[in-house]
Amino acid sequence: MRALLLFLLFLAFLLLGRWYFVCQVRQMCGPETPEDVRLNTLLFRDGDTIVLRGYDHFAFDSASVSPRLNENNQVFLDSVATYLLTKPTKNLTITGRYTTAENDIEVGFYENIGVARAAALRQELMRRGINEDRISLDYQLDQTGALRRPVAFDGFLRNDSDYEKQAFTFTNMSFTDANFEFGSAEFRPGESCIYYMDSVNTYMSLNPDSRLTIVGHTDSIDTDKFNYRLGLDRAENTKKYMEELGVNASRIDVASEGESKPVAPNRTDEGRQKNRRVEFIIQEES
Repeated sequence: MRALLLFLLFLAFLLLGRWYFVCQVRQMCGPETPEDVRLNTLLFRDGDTIVLRGYDHFAFDSASVSPRLNENNQVFLDSVATYLLTKPTKNLTITGRYTTAENDIEVGFYENIGVARAAALRQELMRRGINEDRISLDYQLDQTGALRRPVAFDGFLRNDSDYEKQAFTFTNMSFTDANFEFGSAEFRPGESCIYYMDSVNTYMSLNPDSRLTIVGHTDSIDTDKFNYRLGLDRAENTKKYMEELGVNASRIDVASEGESKPVAPNRTDEGRQKNRRVEFIIQEES
């Protein structure tokens, strides 16, 4: 029995010694990195033409706007940038997706995390020489909850699209009717919109030659006349909020496009919600 006990103690000593050498000296016992499995079905379309296919989809951690870029992602971004640089008449829309669980995550002055993810990849292309004004952004709620295809890339010919393209830049920002009840002009901004308007107020106080135009948009429900008036009322009420922040009323213009400039099809609830929006445009007076 004593001999067995001594043998077991000796064996434990050997195992402890091996653990110390491998884990403490060689630092080879860190937490296991989960395998980064991605679908390799990412496409880049230019209209009806598939320009690139078979690339890895981009990956985002839950509630994160920063993509985990692998080597294949870098090659894809390089290829998209090269294509745009050689075709100056082409622009690009990046659509960022997000899950229902991420719906209420605050991401600066972007309305949702899908737009913020698309904006992060726009920055990657800007670092590759593509002008910001050639890249519009869009967003889409991923109903599956898996977020296996978090971003889509679509090229289009400039000024050749059935729908308006949204910039989602500081000087041209849009917010949907999440800030309004359906059919109502009462302005009830969310946190991202409030953060953006506070930033605009600061910017305009530091740039006295700047002007702000607020444009109201609607979906296609009801008449053209009603929707024009509704869009204008929403813009007017948004202007009042900006005045309360301290922006002089004489520096704010309002306008309405009613239902005339949709950014998405009006045949779906999601599309109509995107179309019911208020747009902030900052310009410098000449």
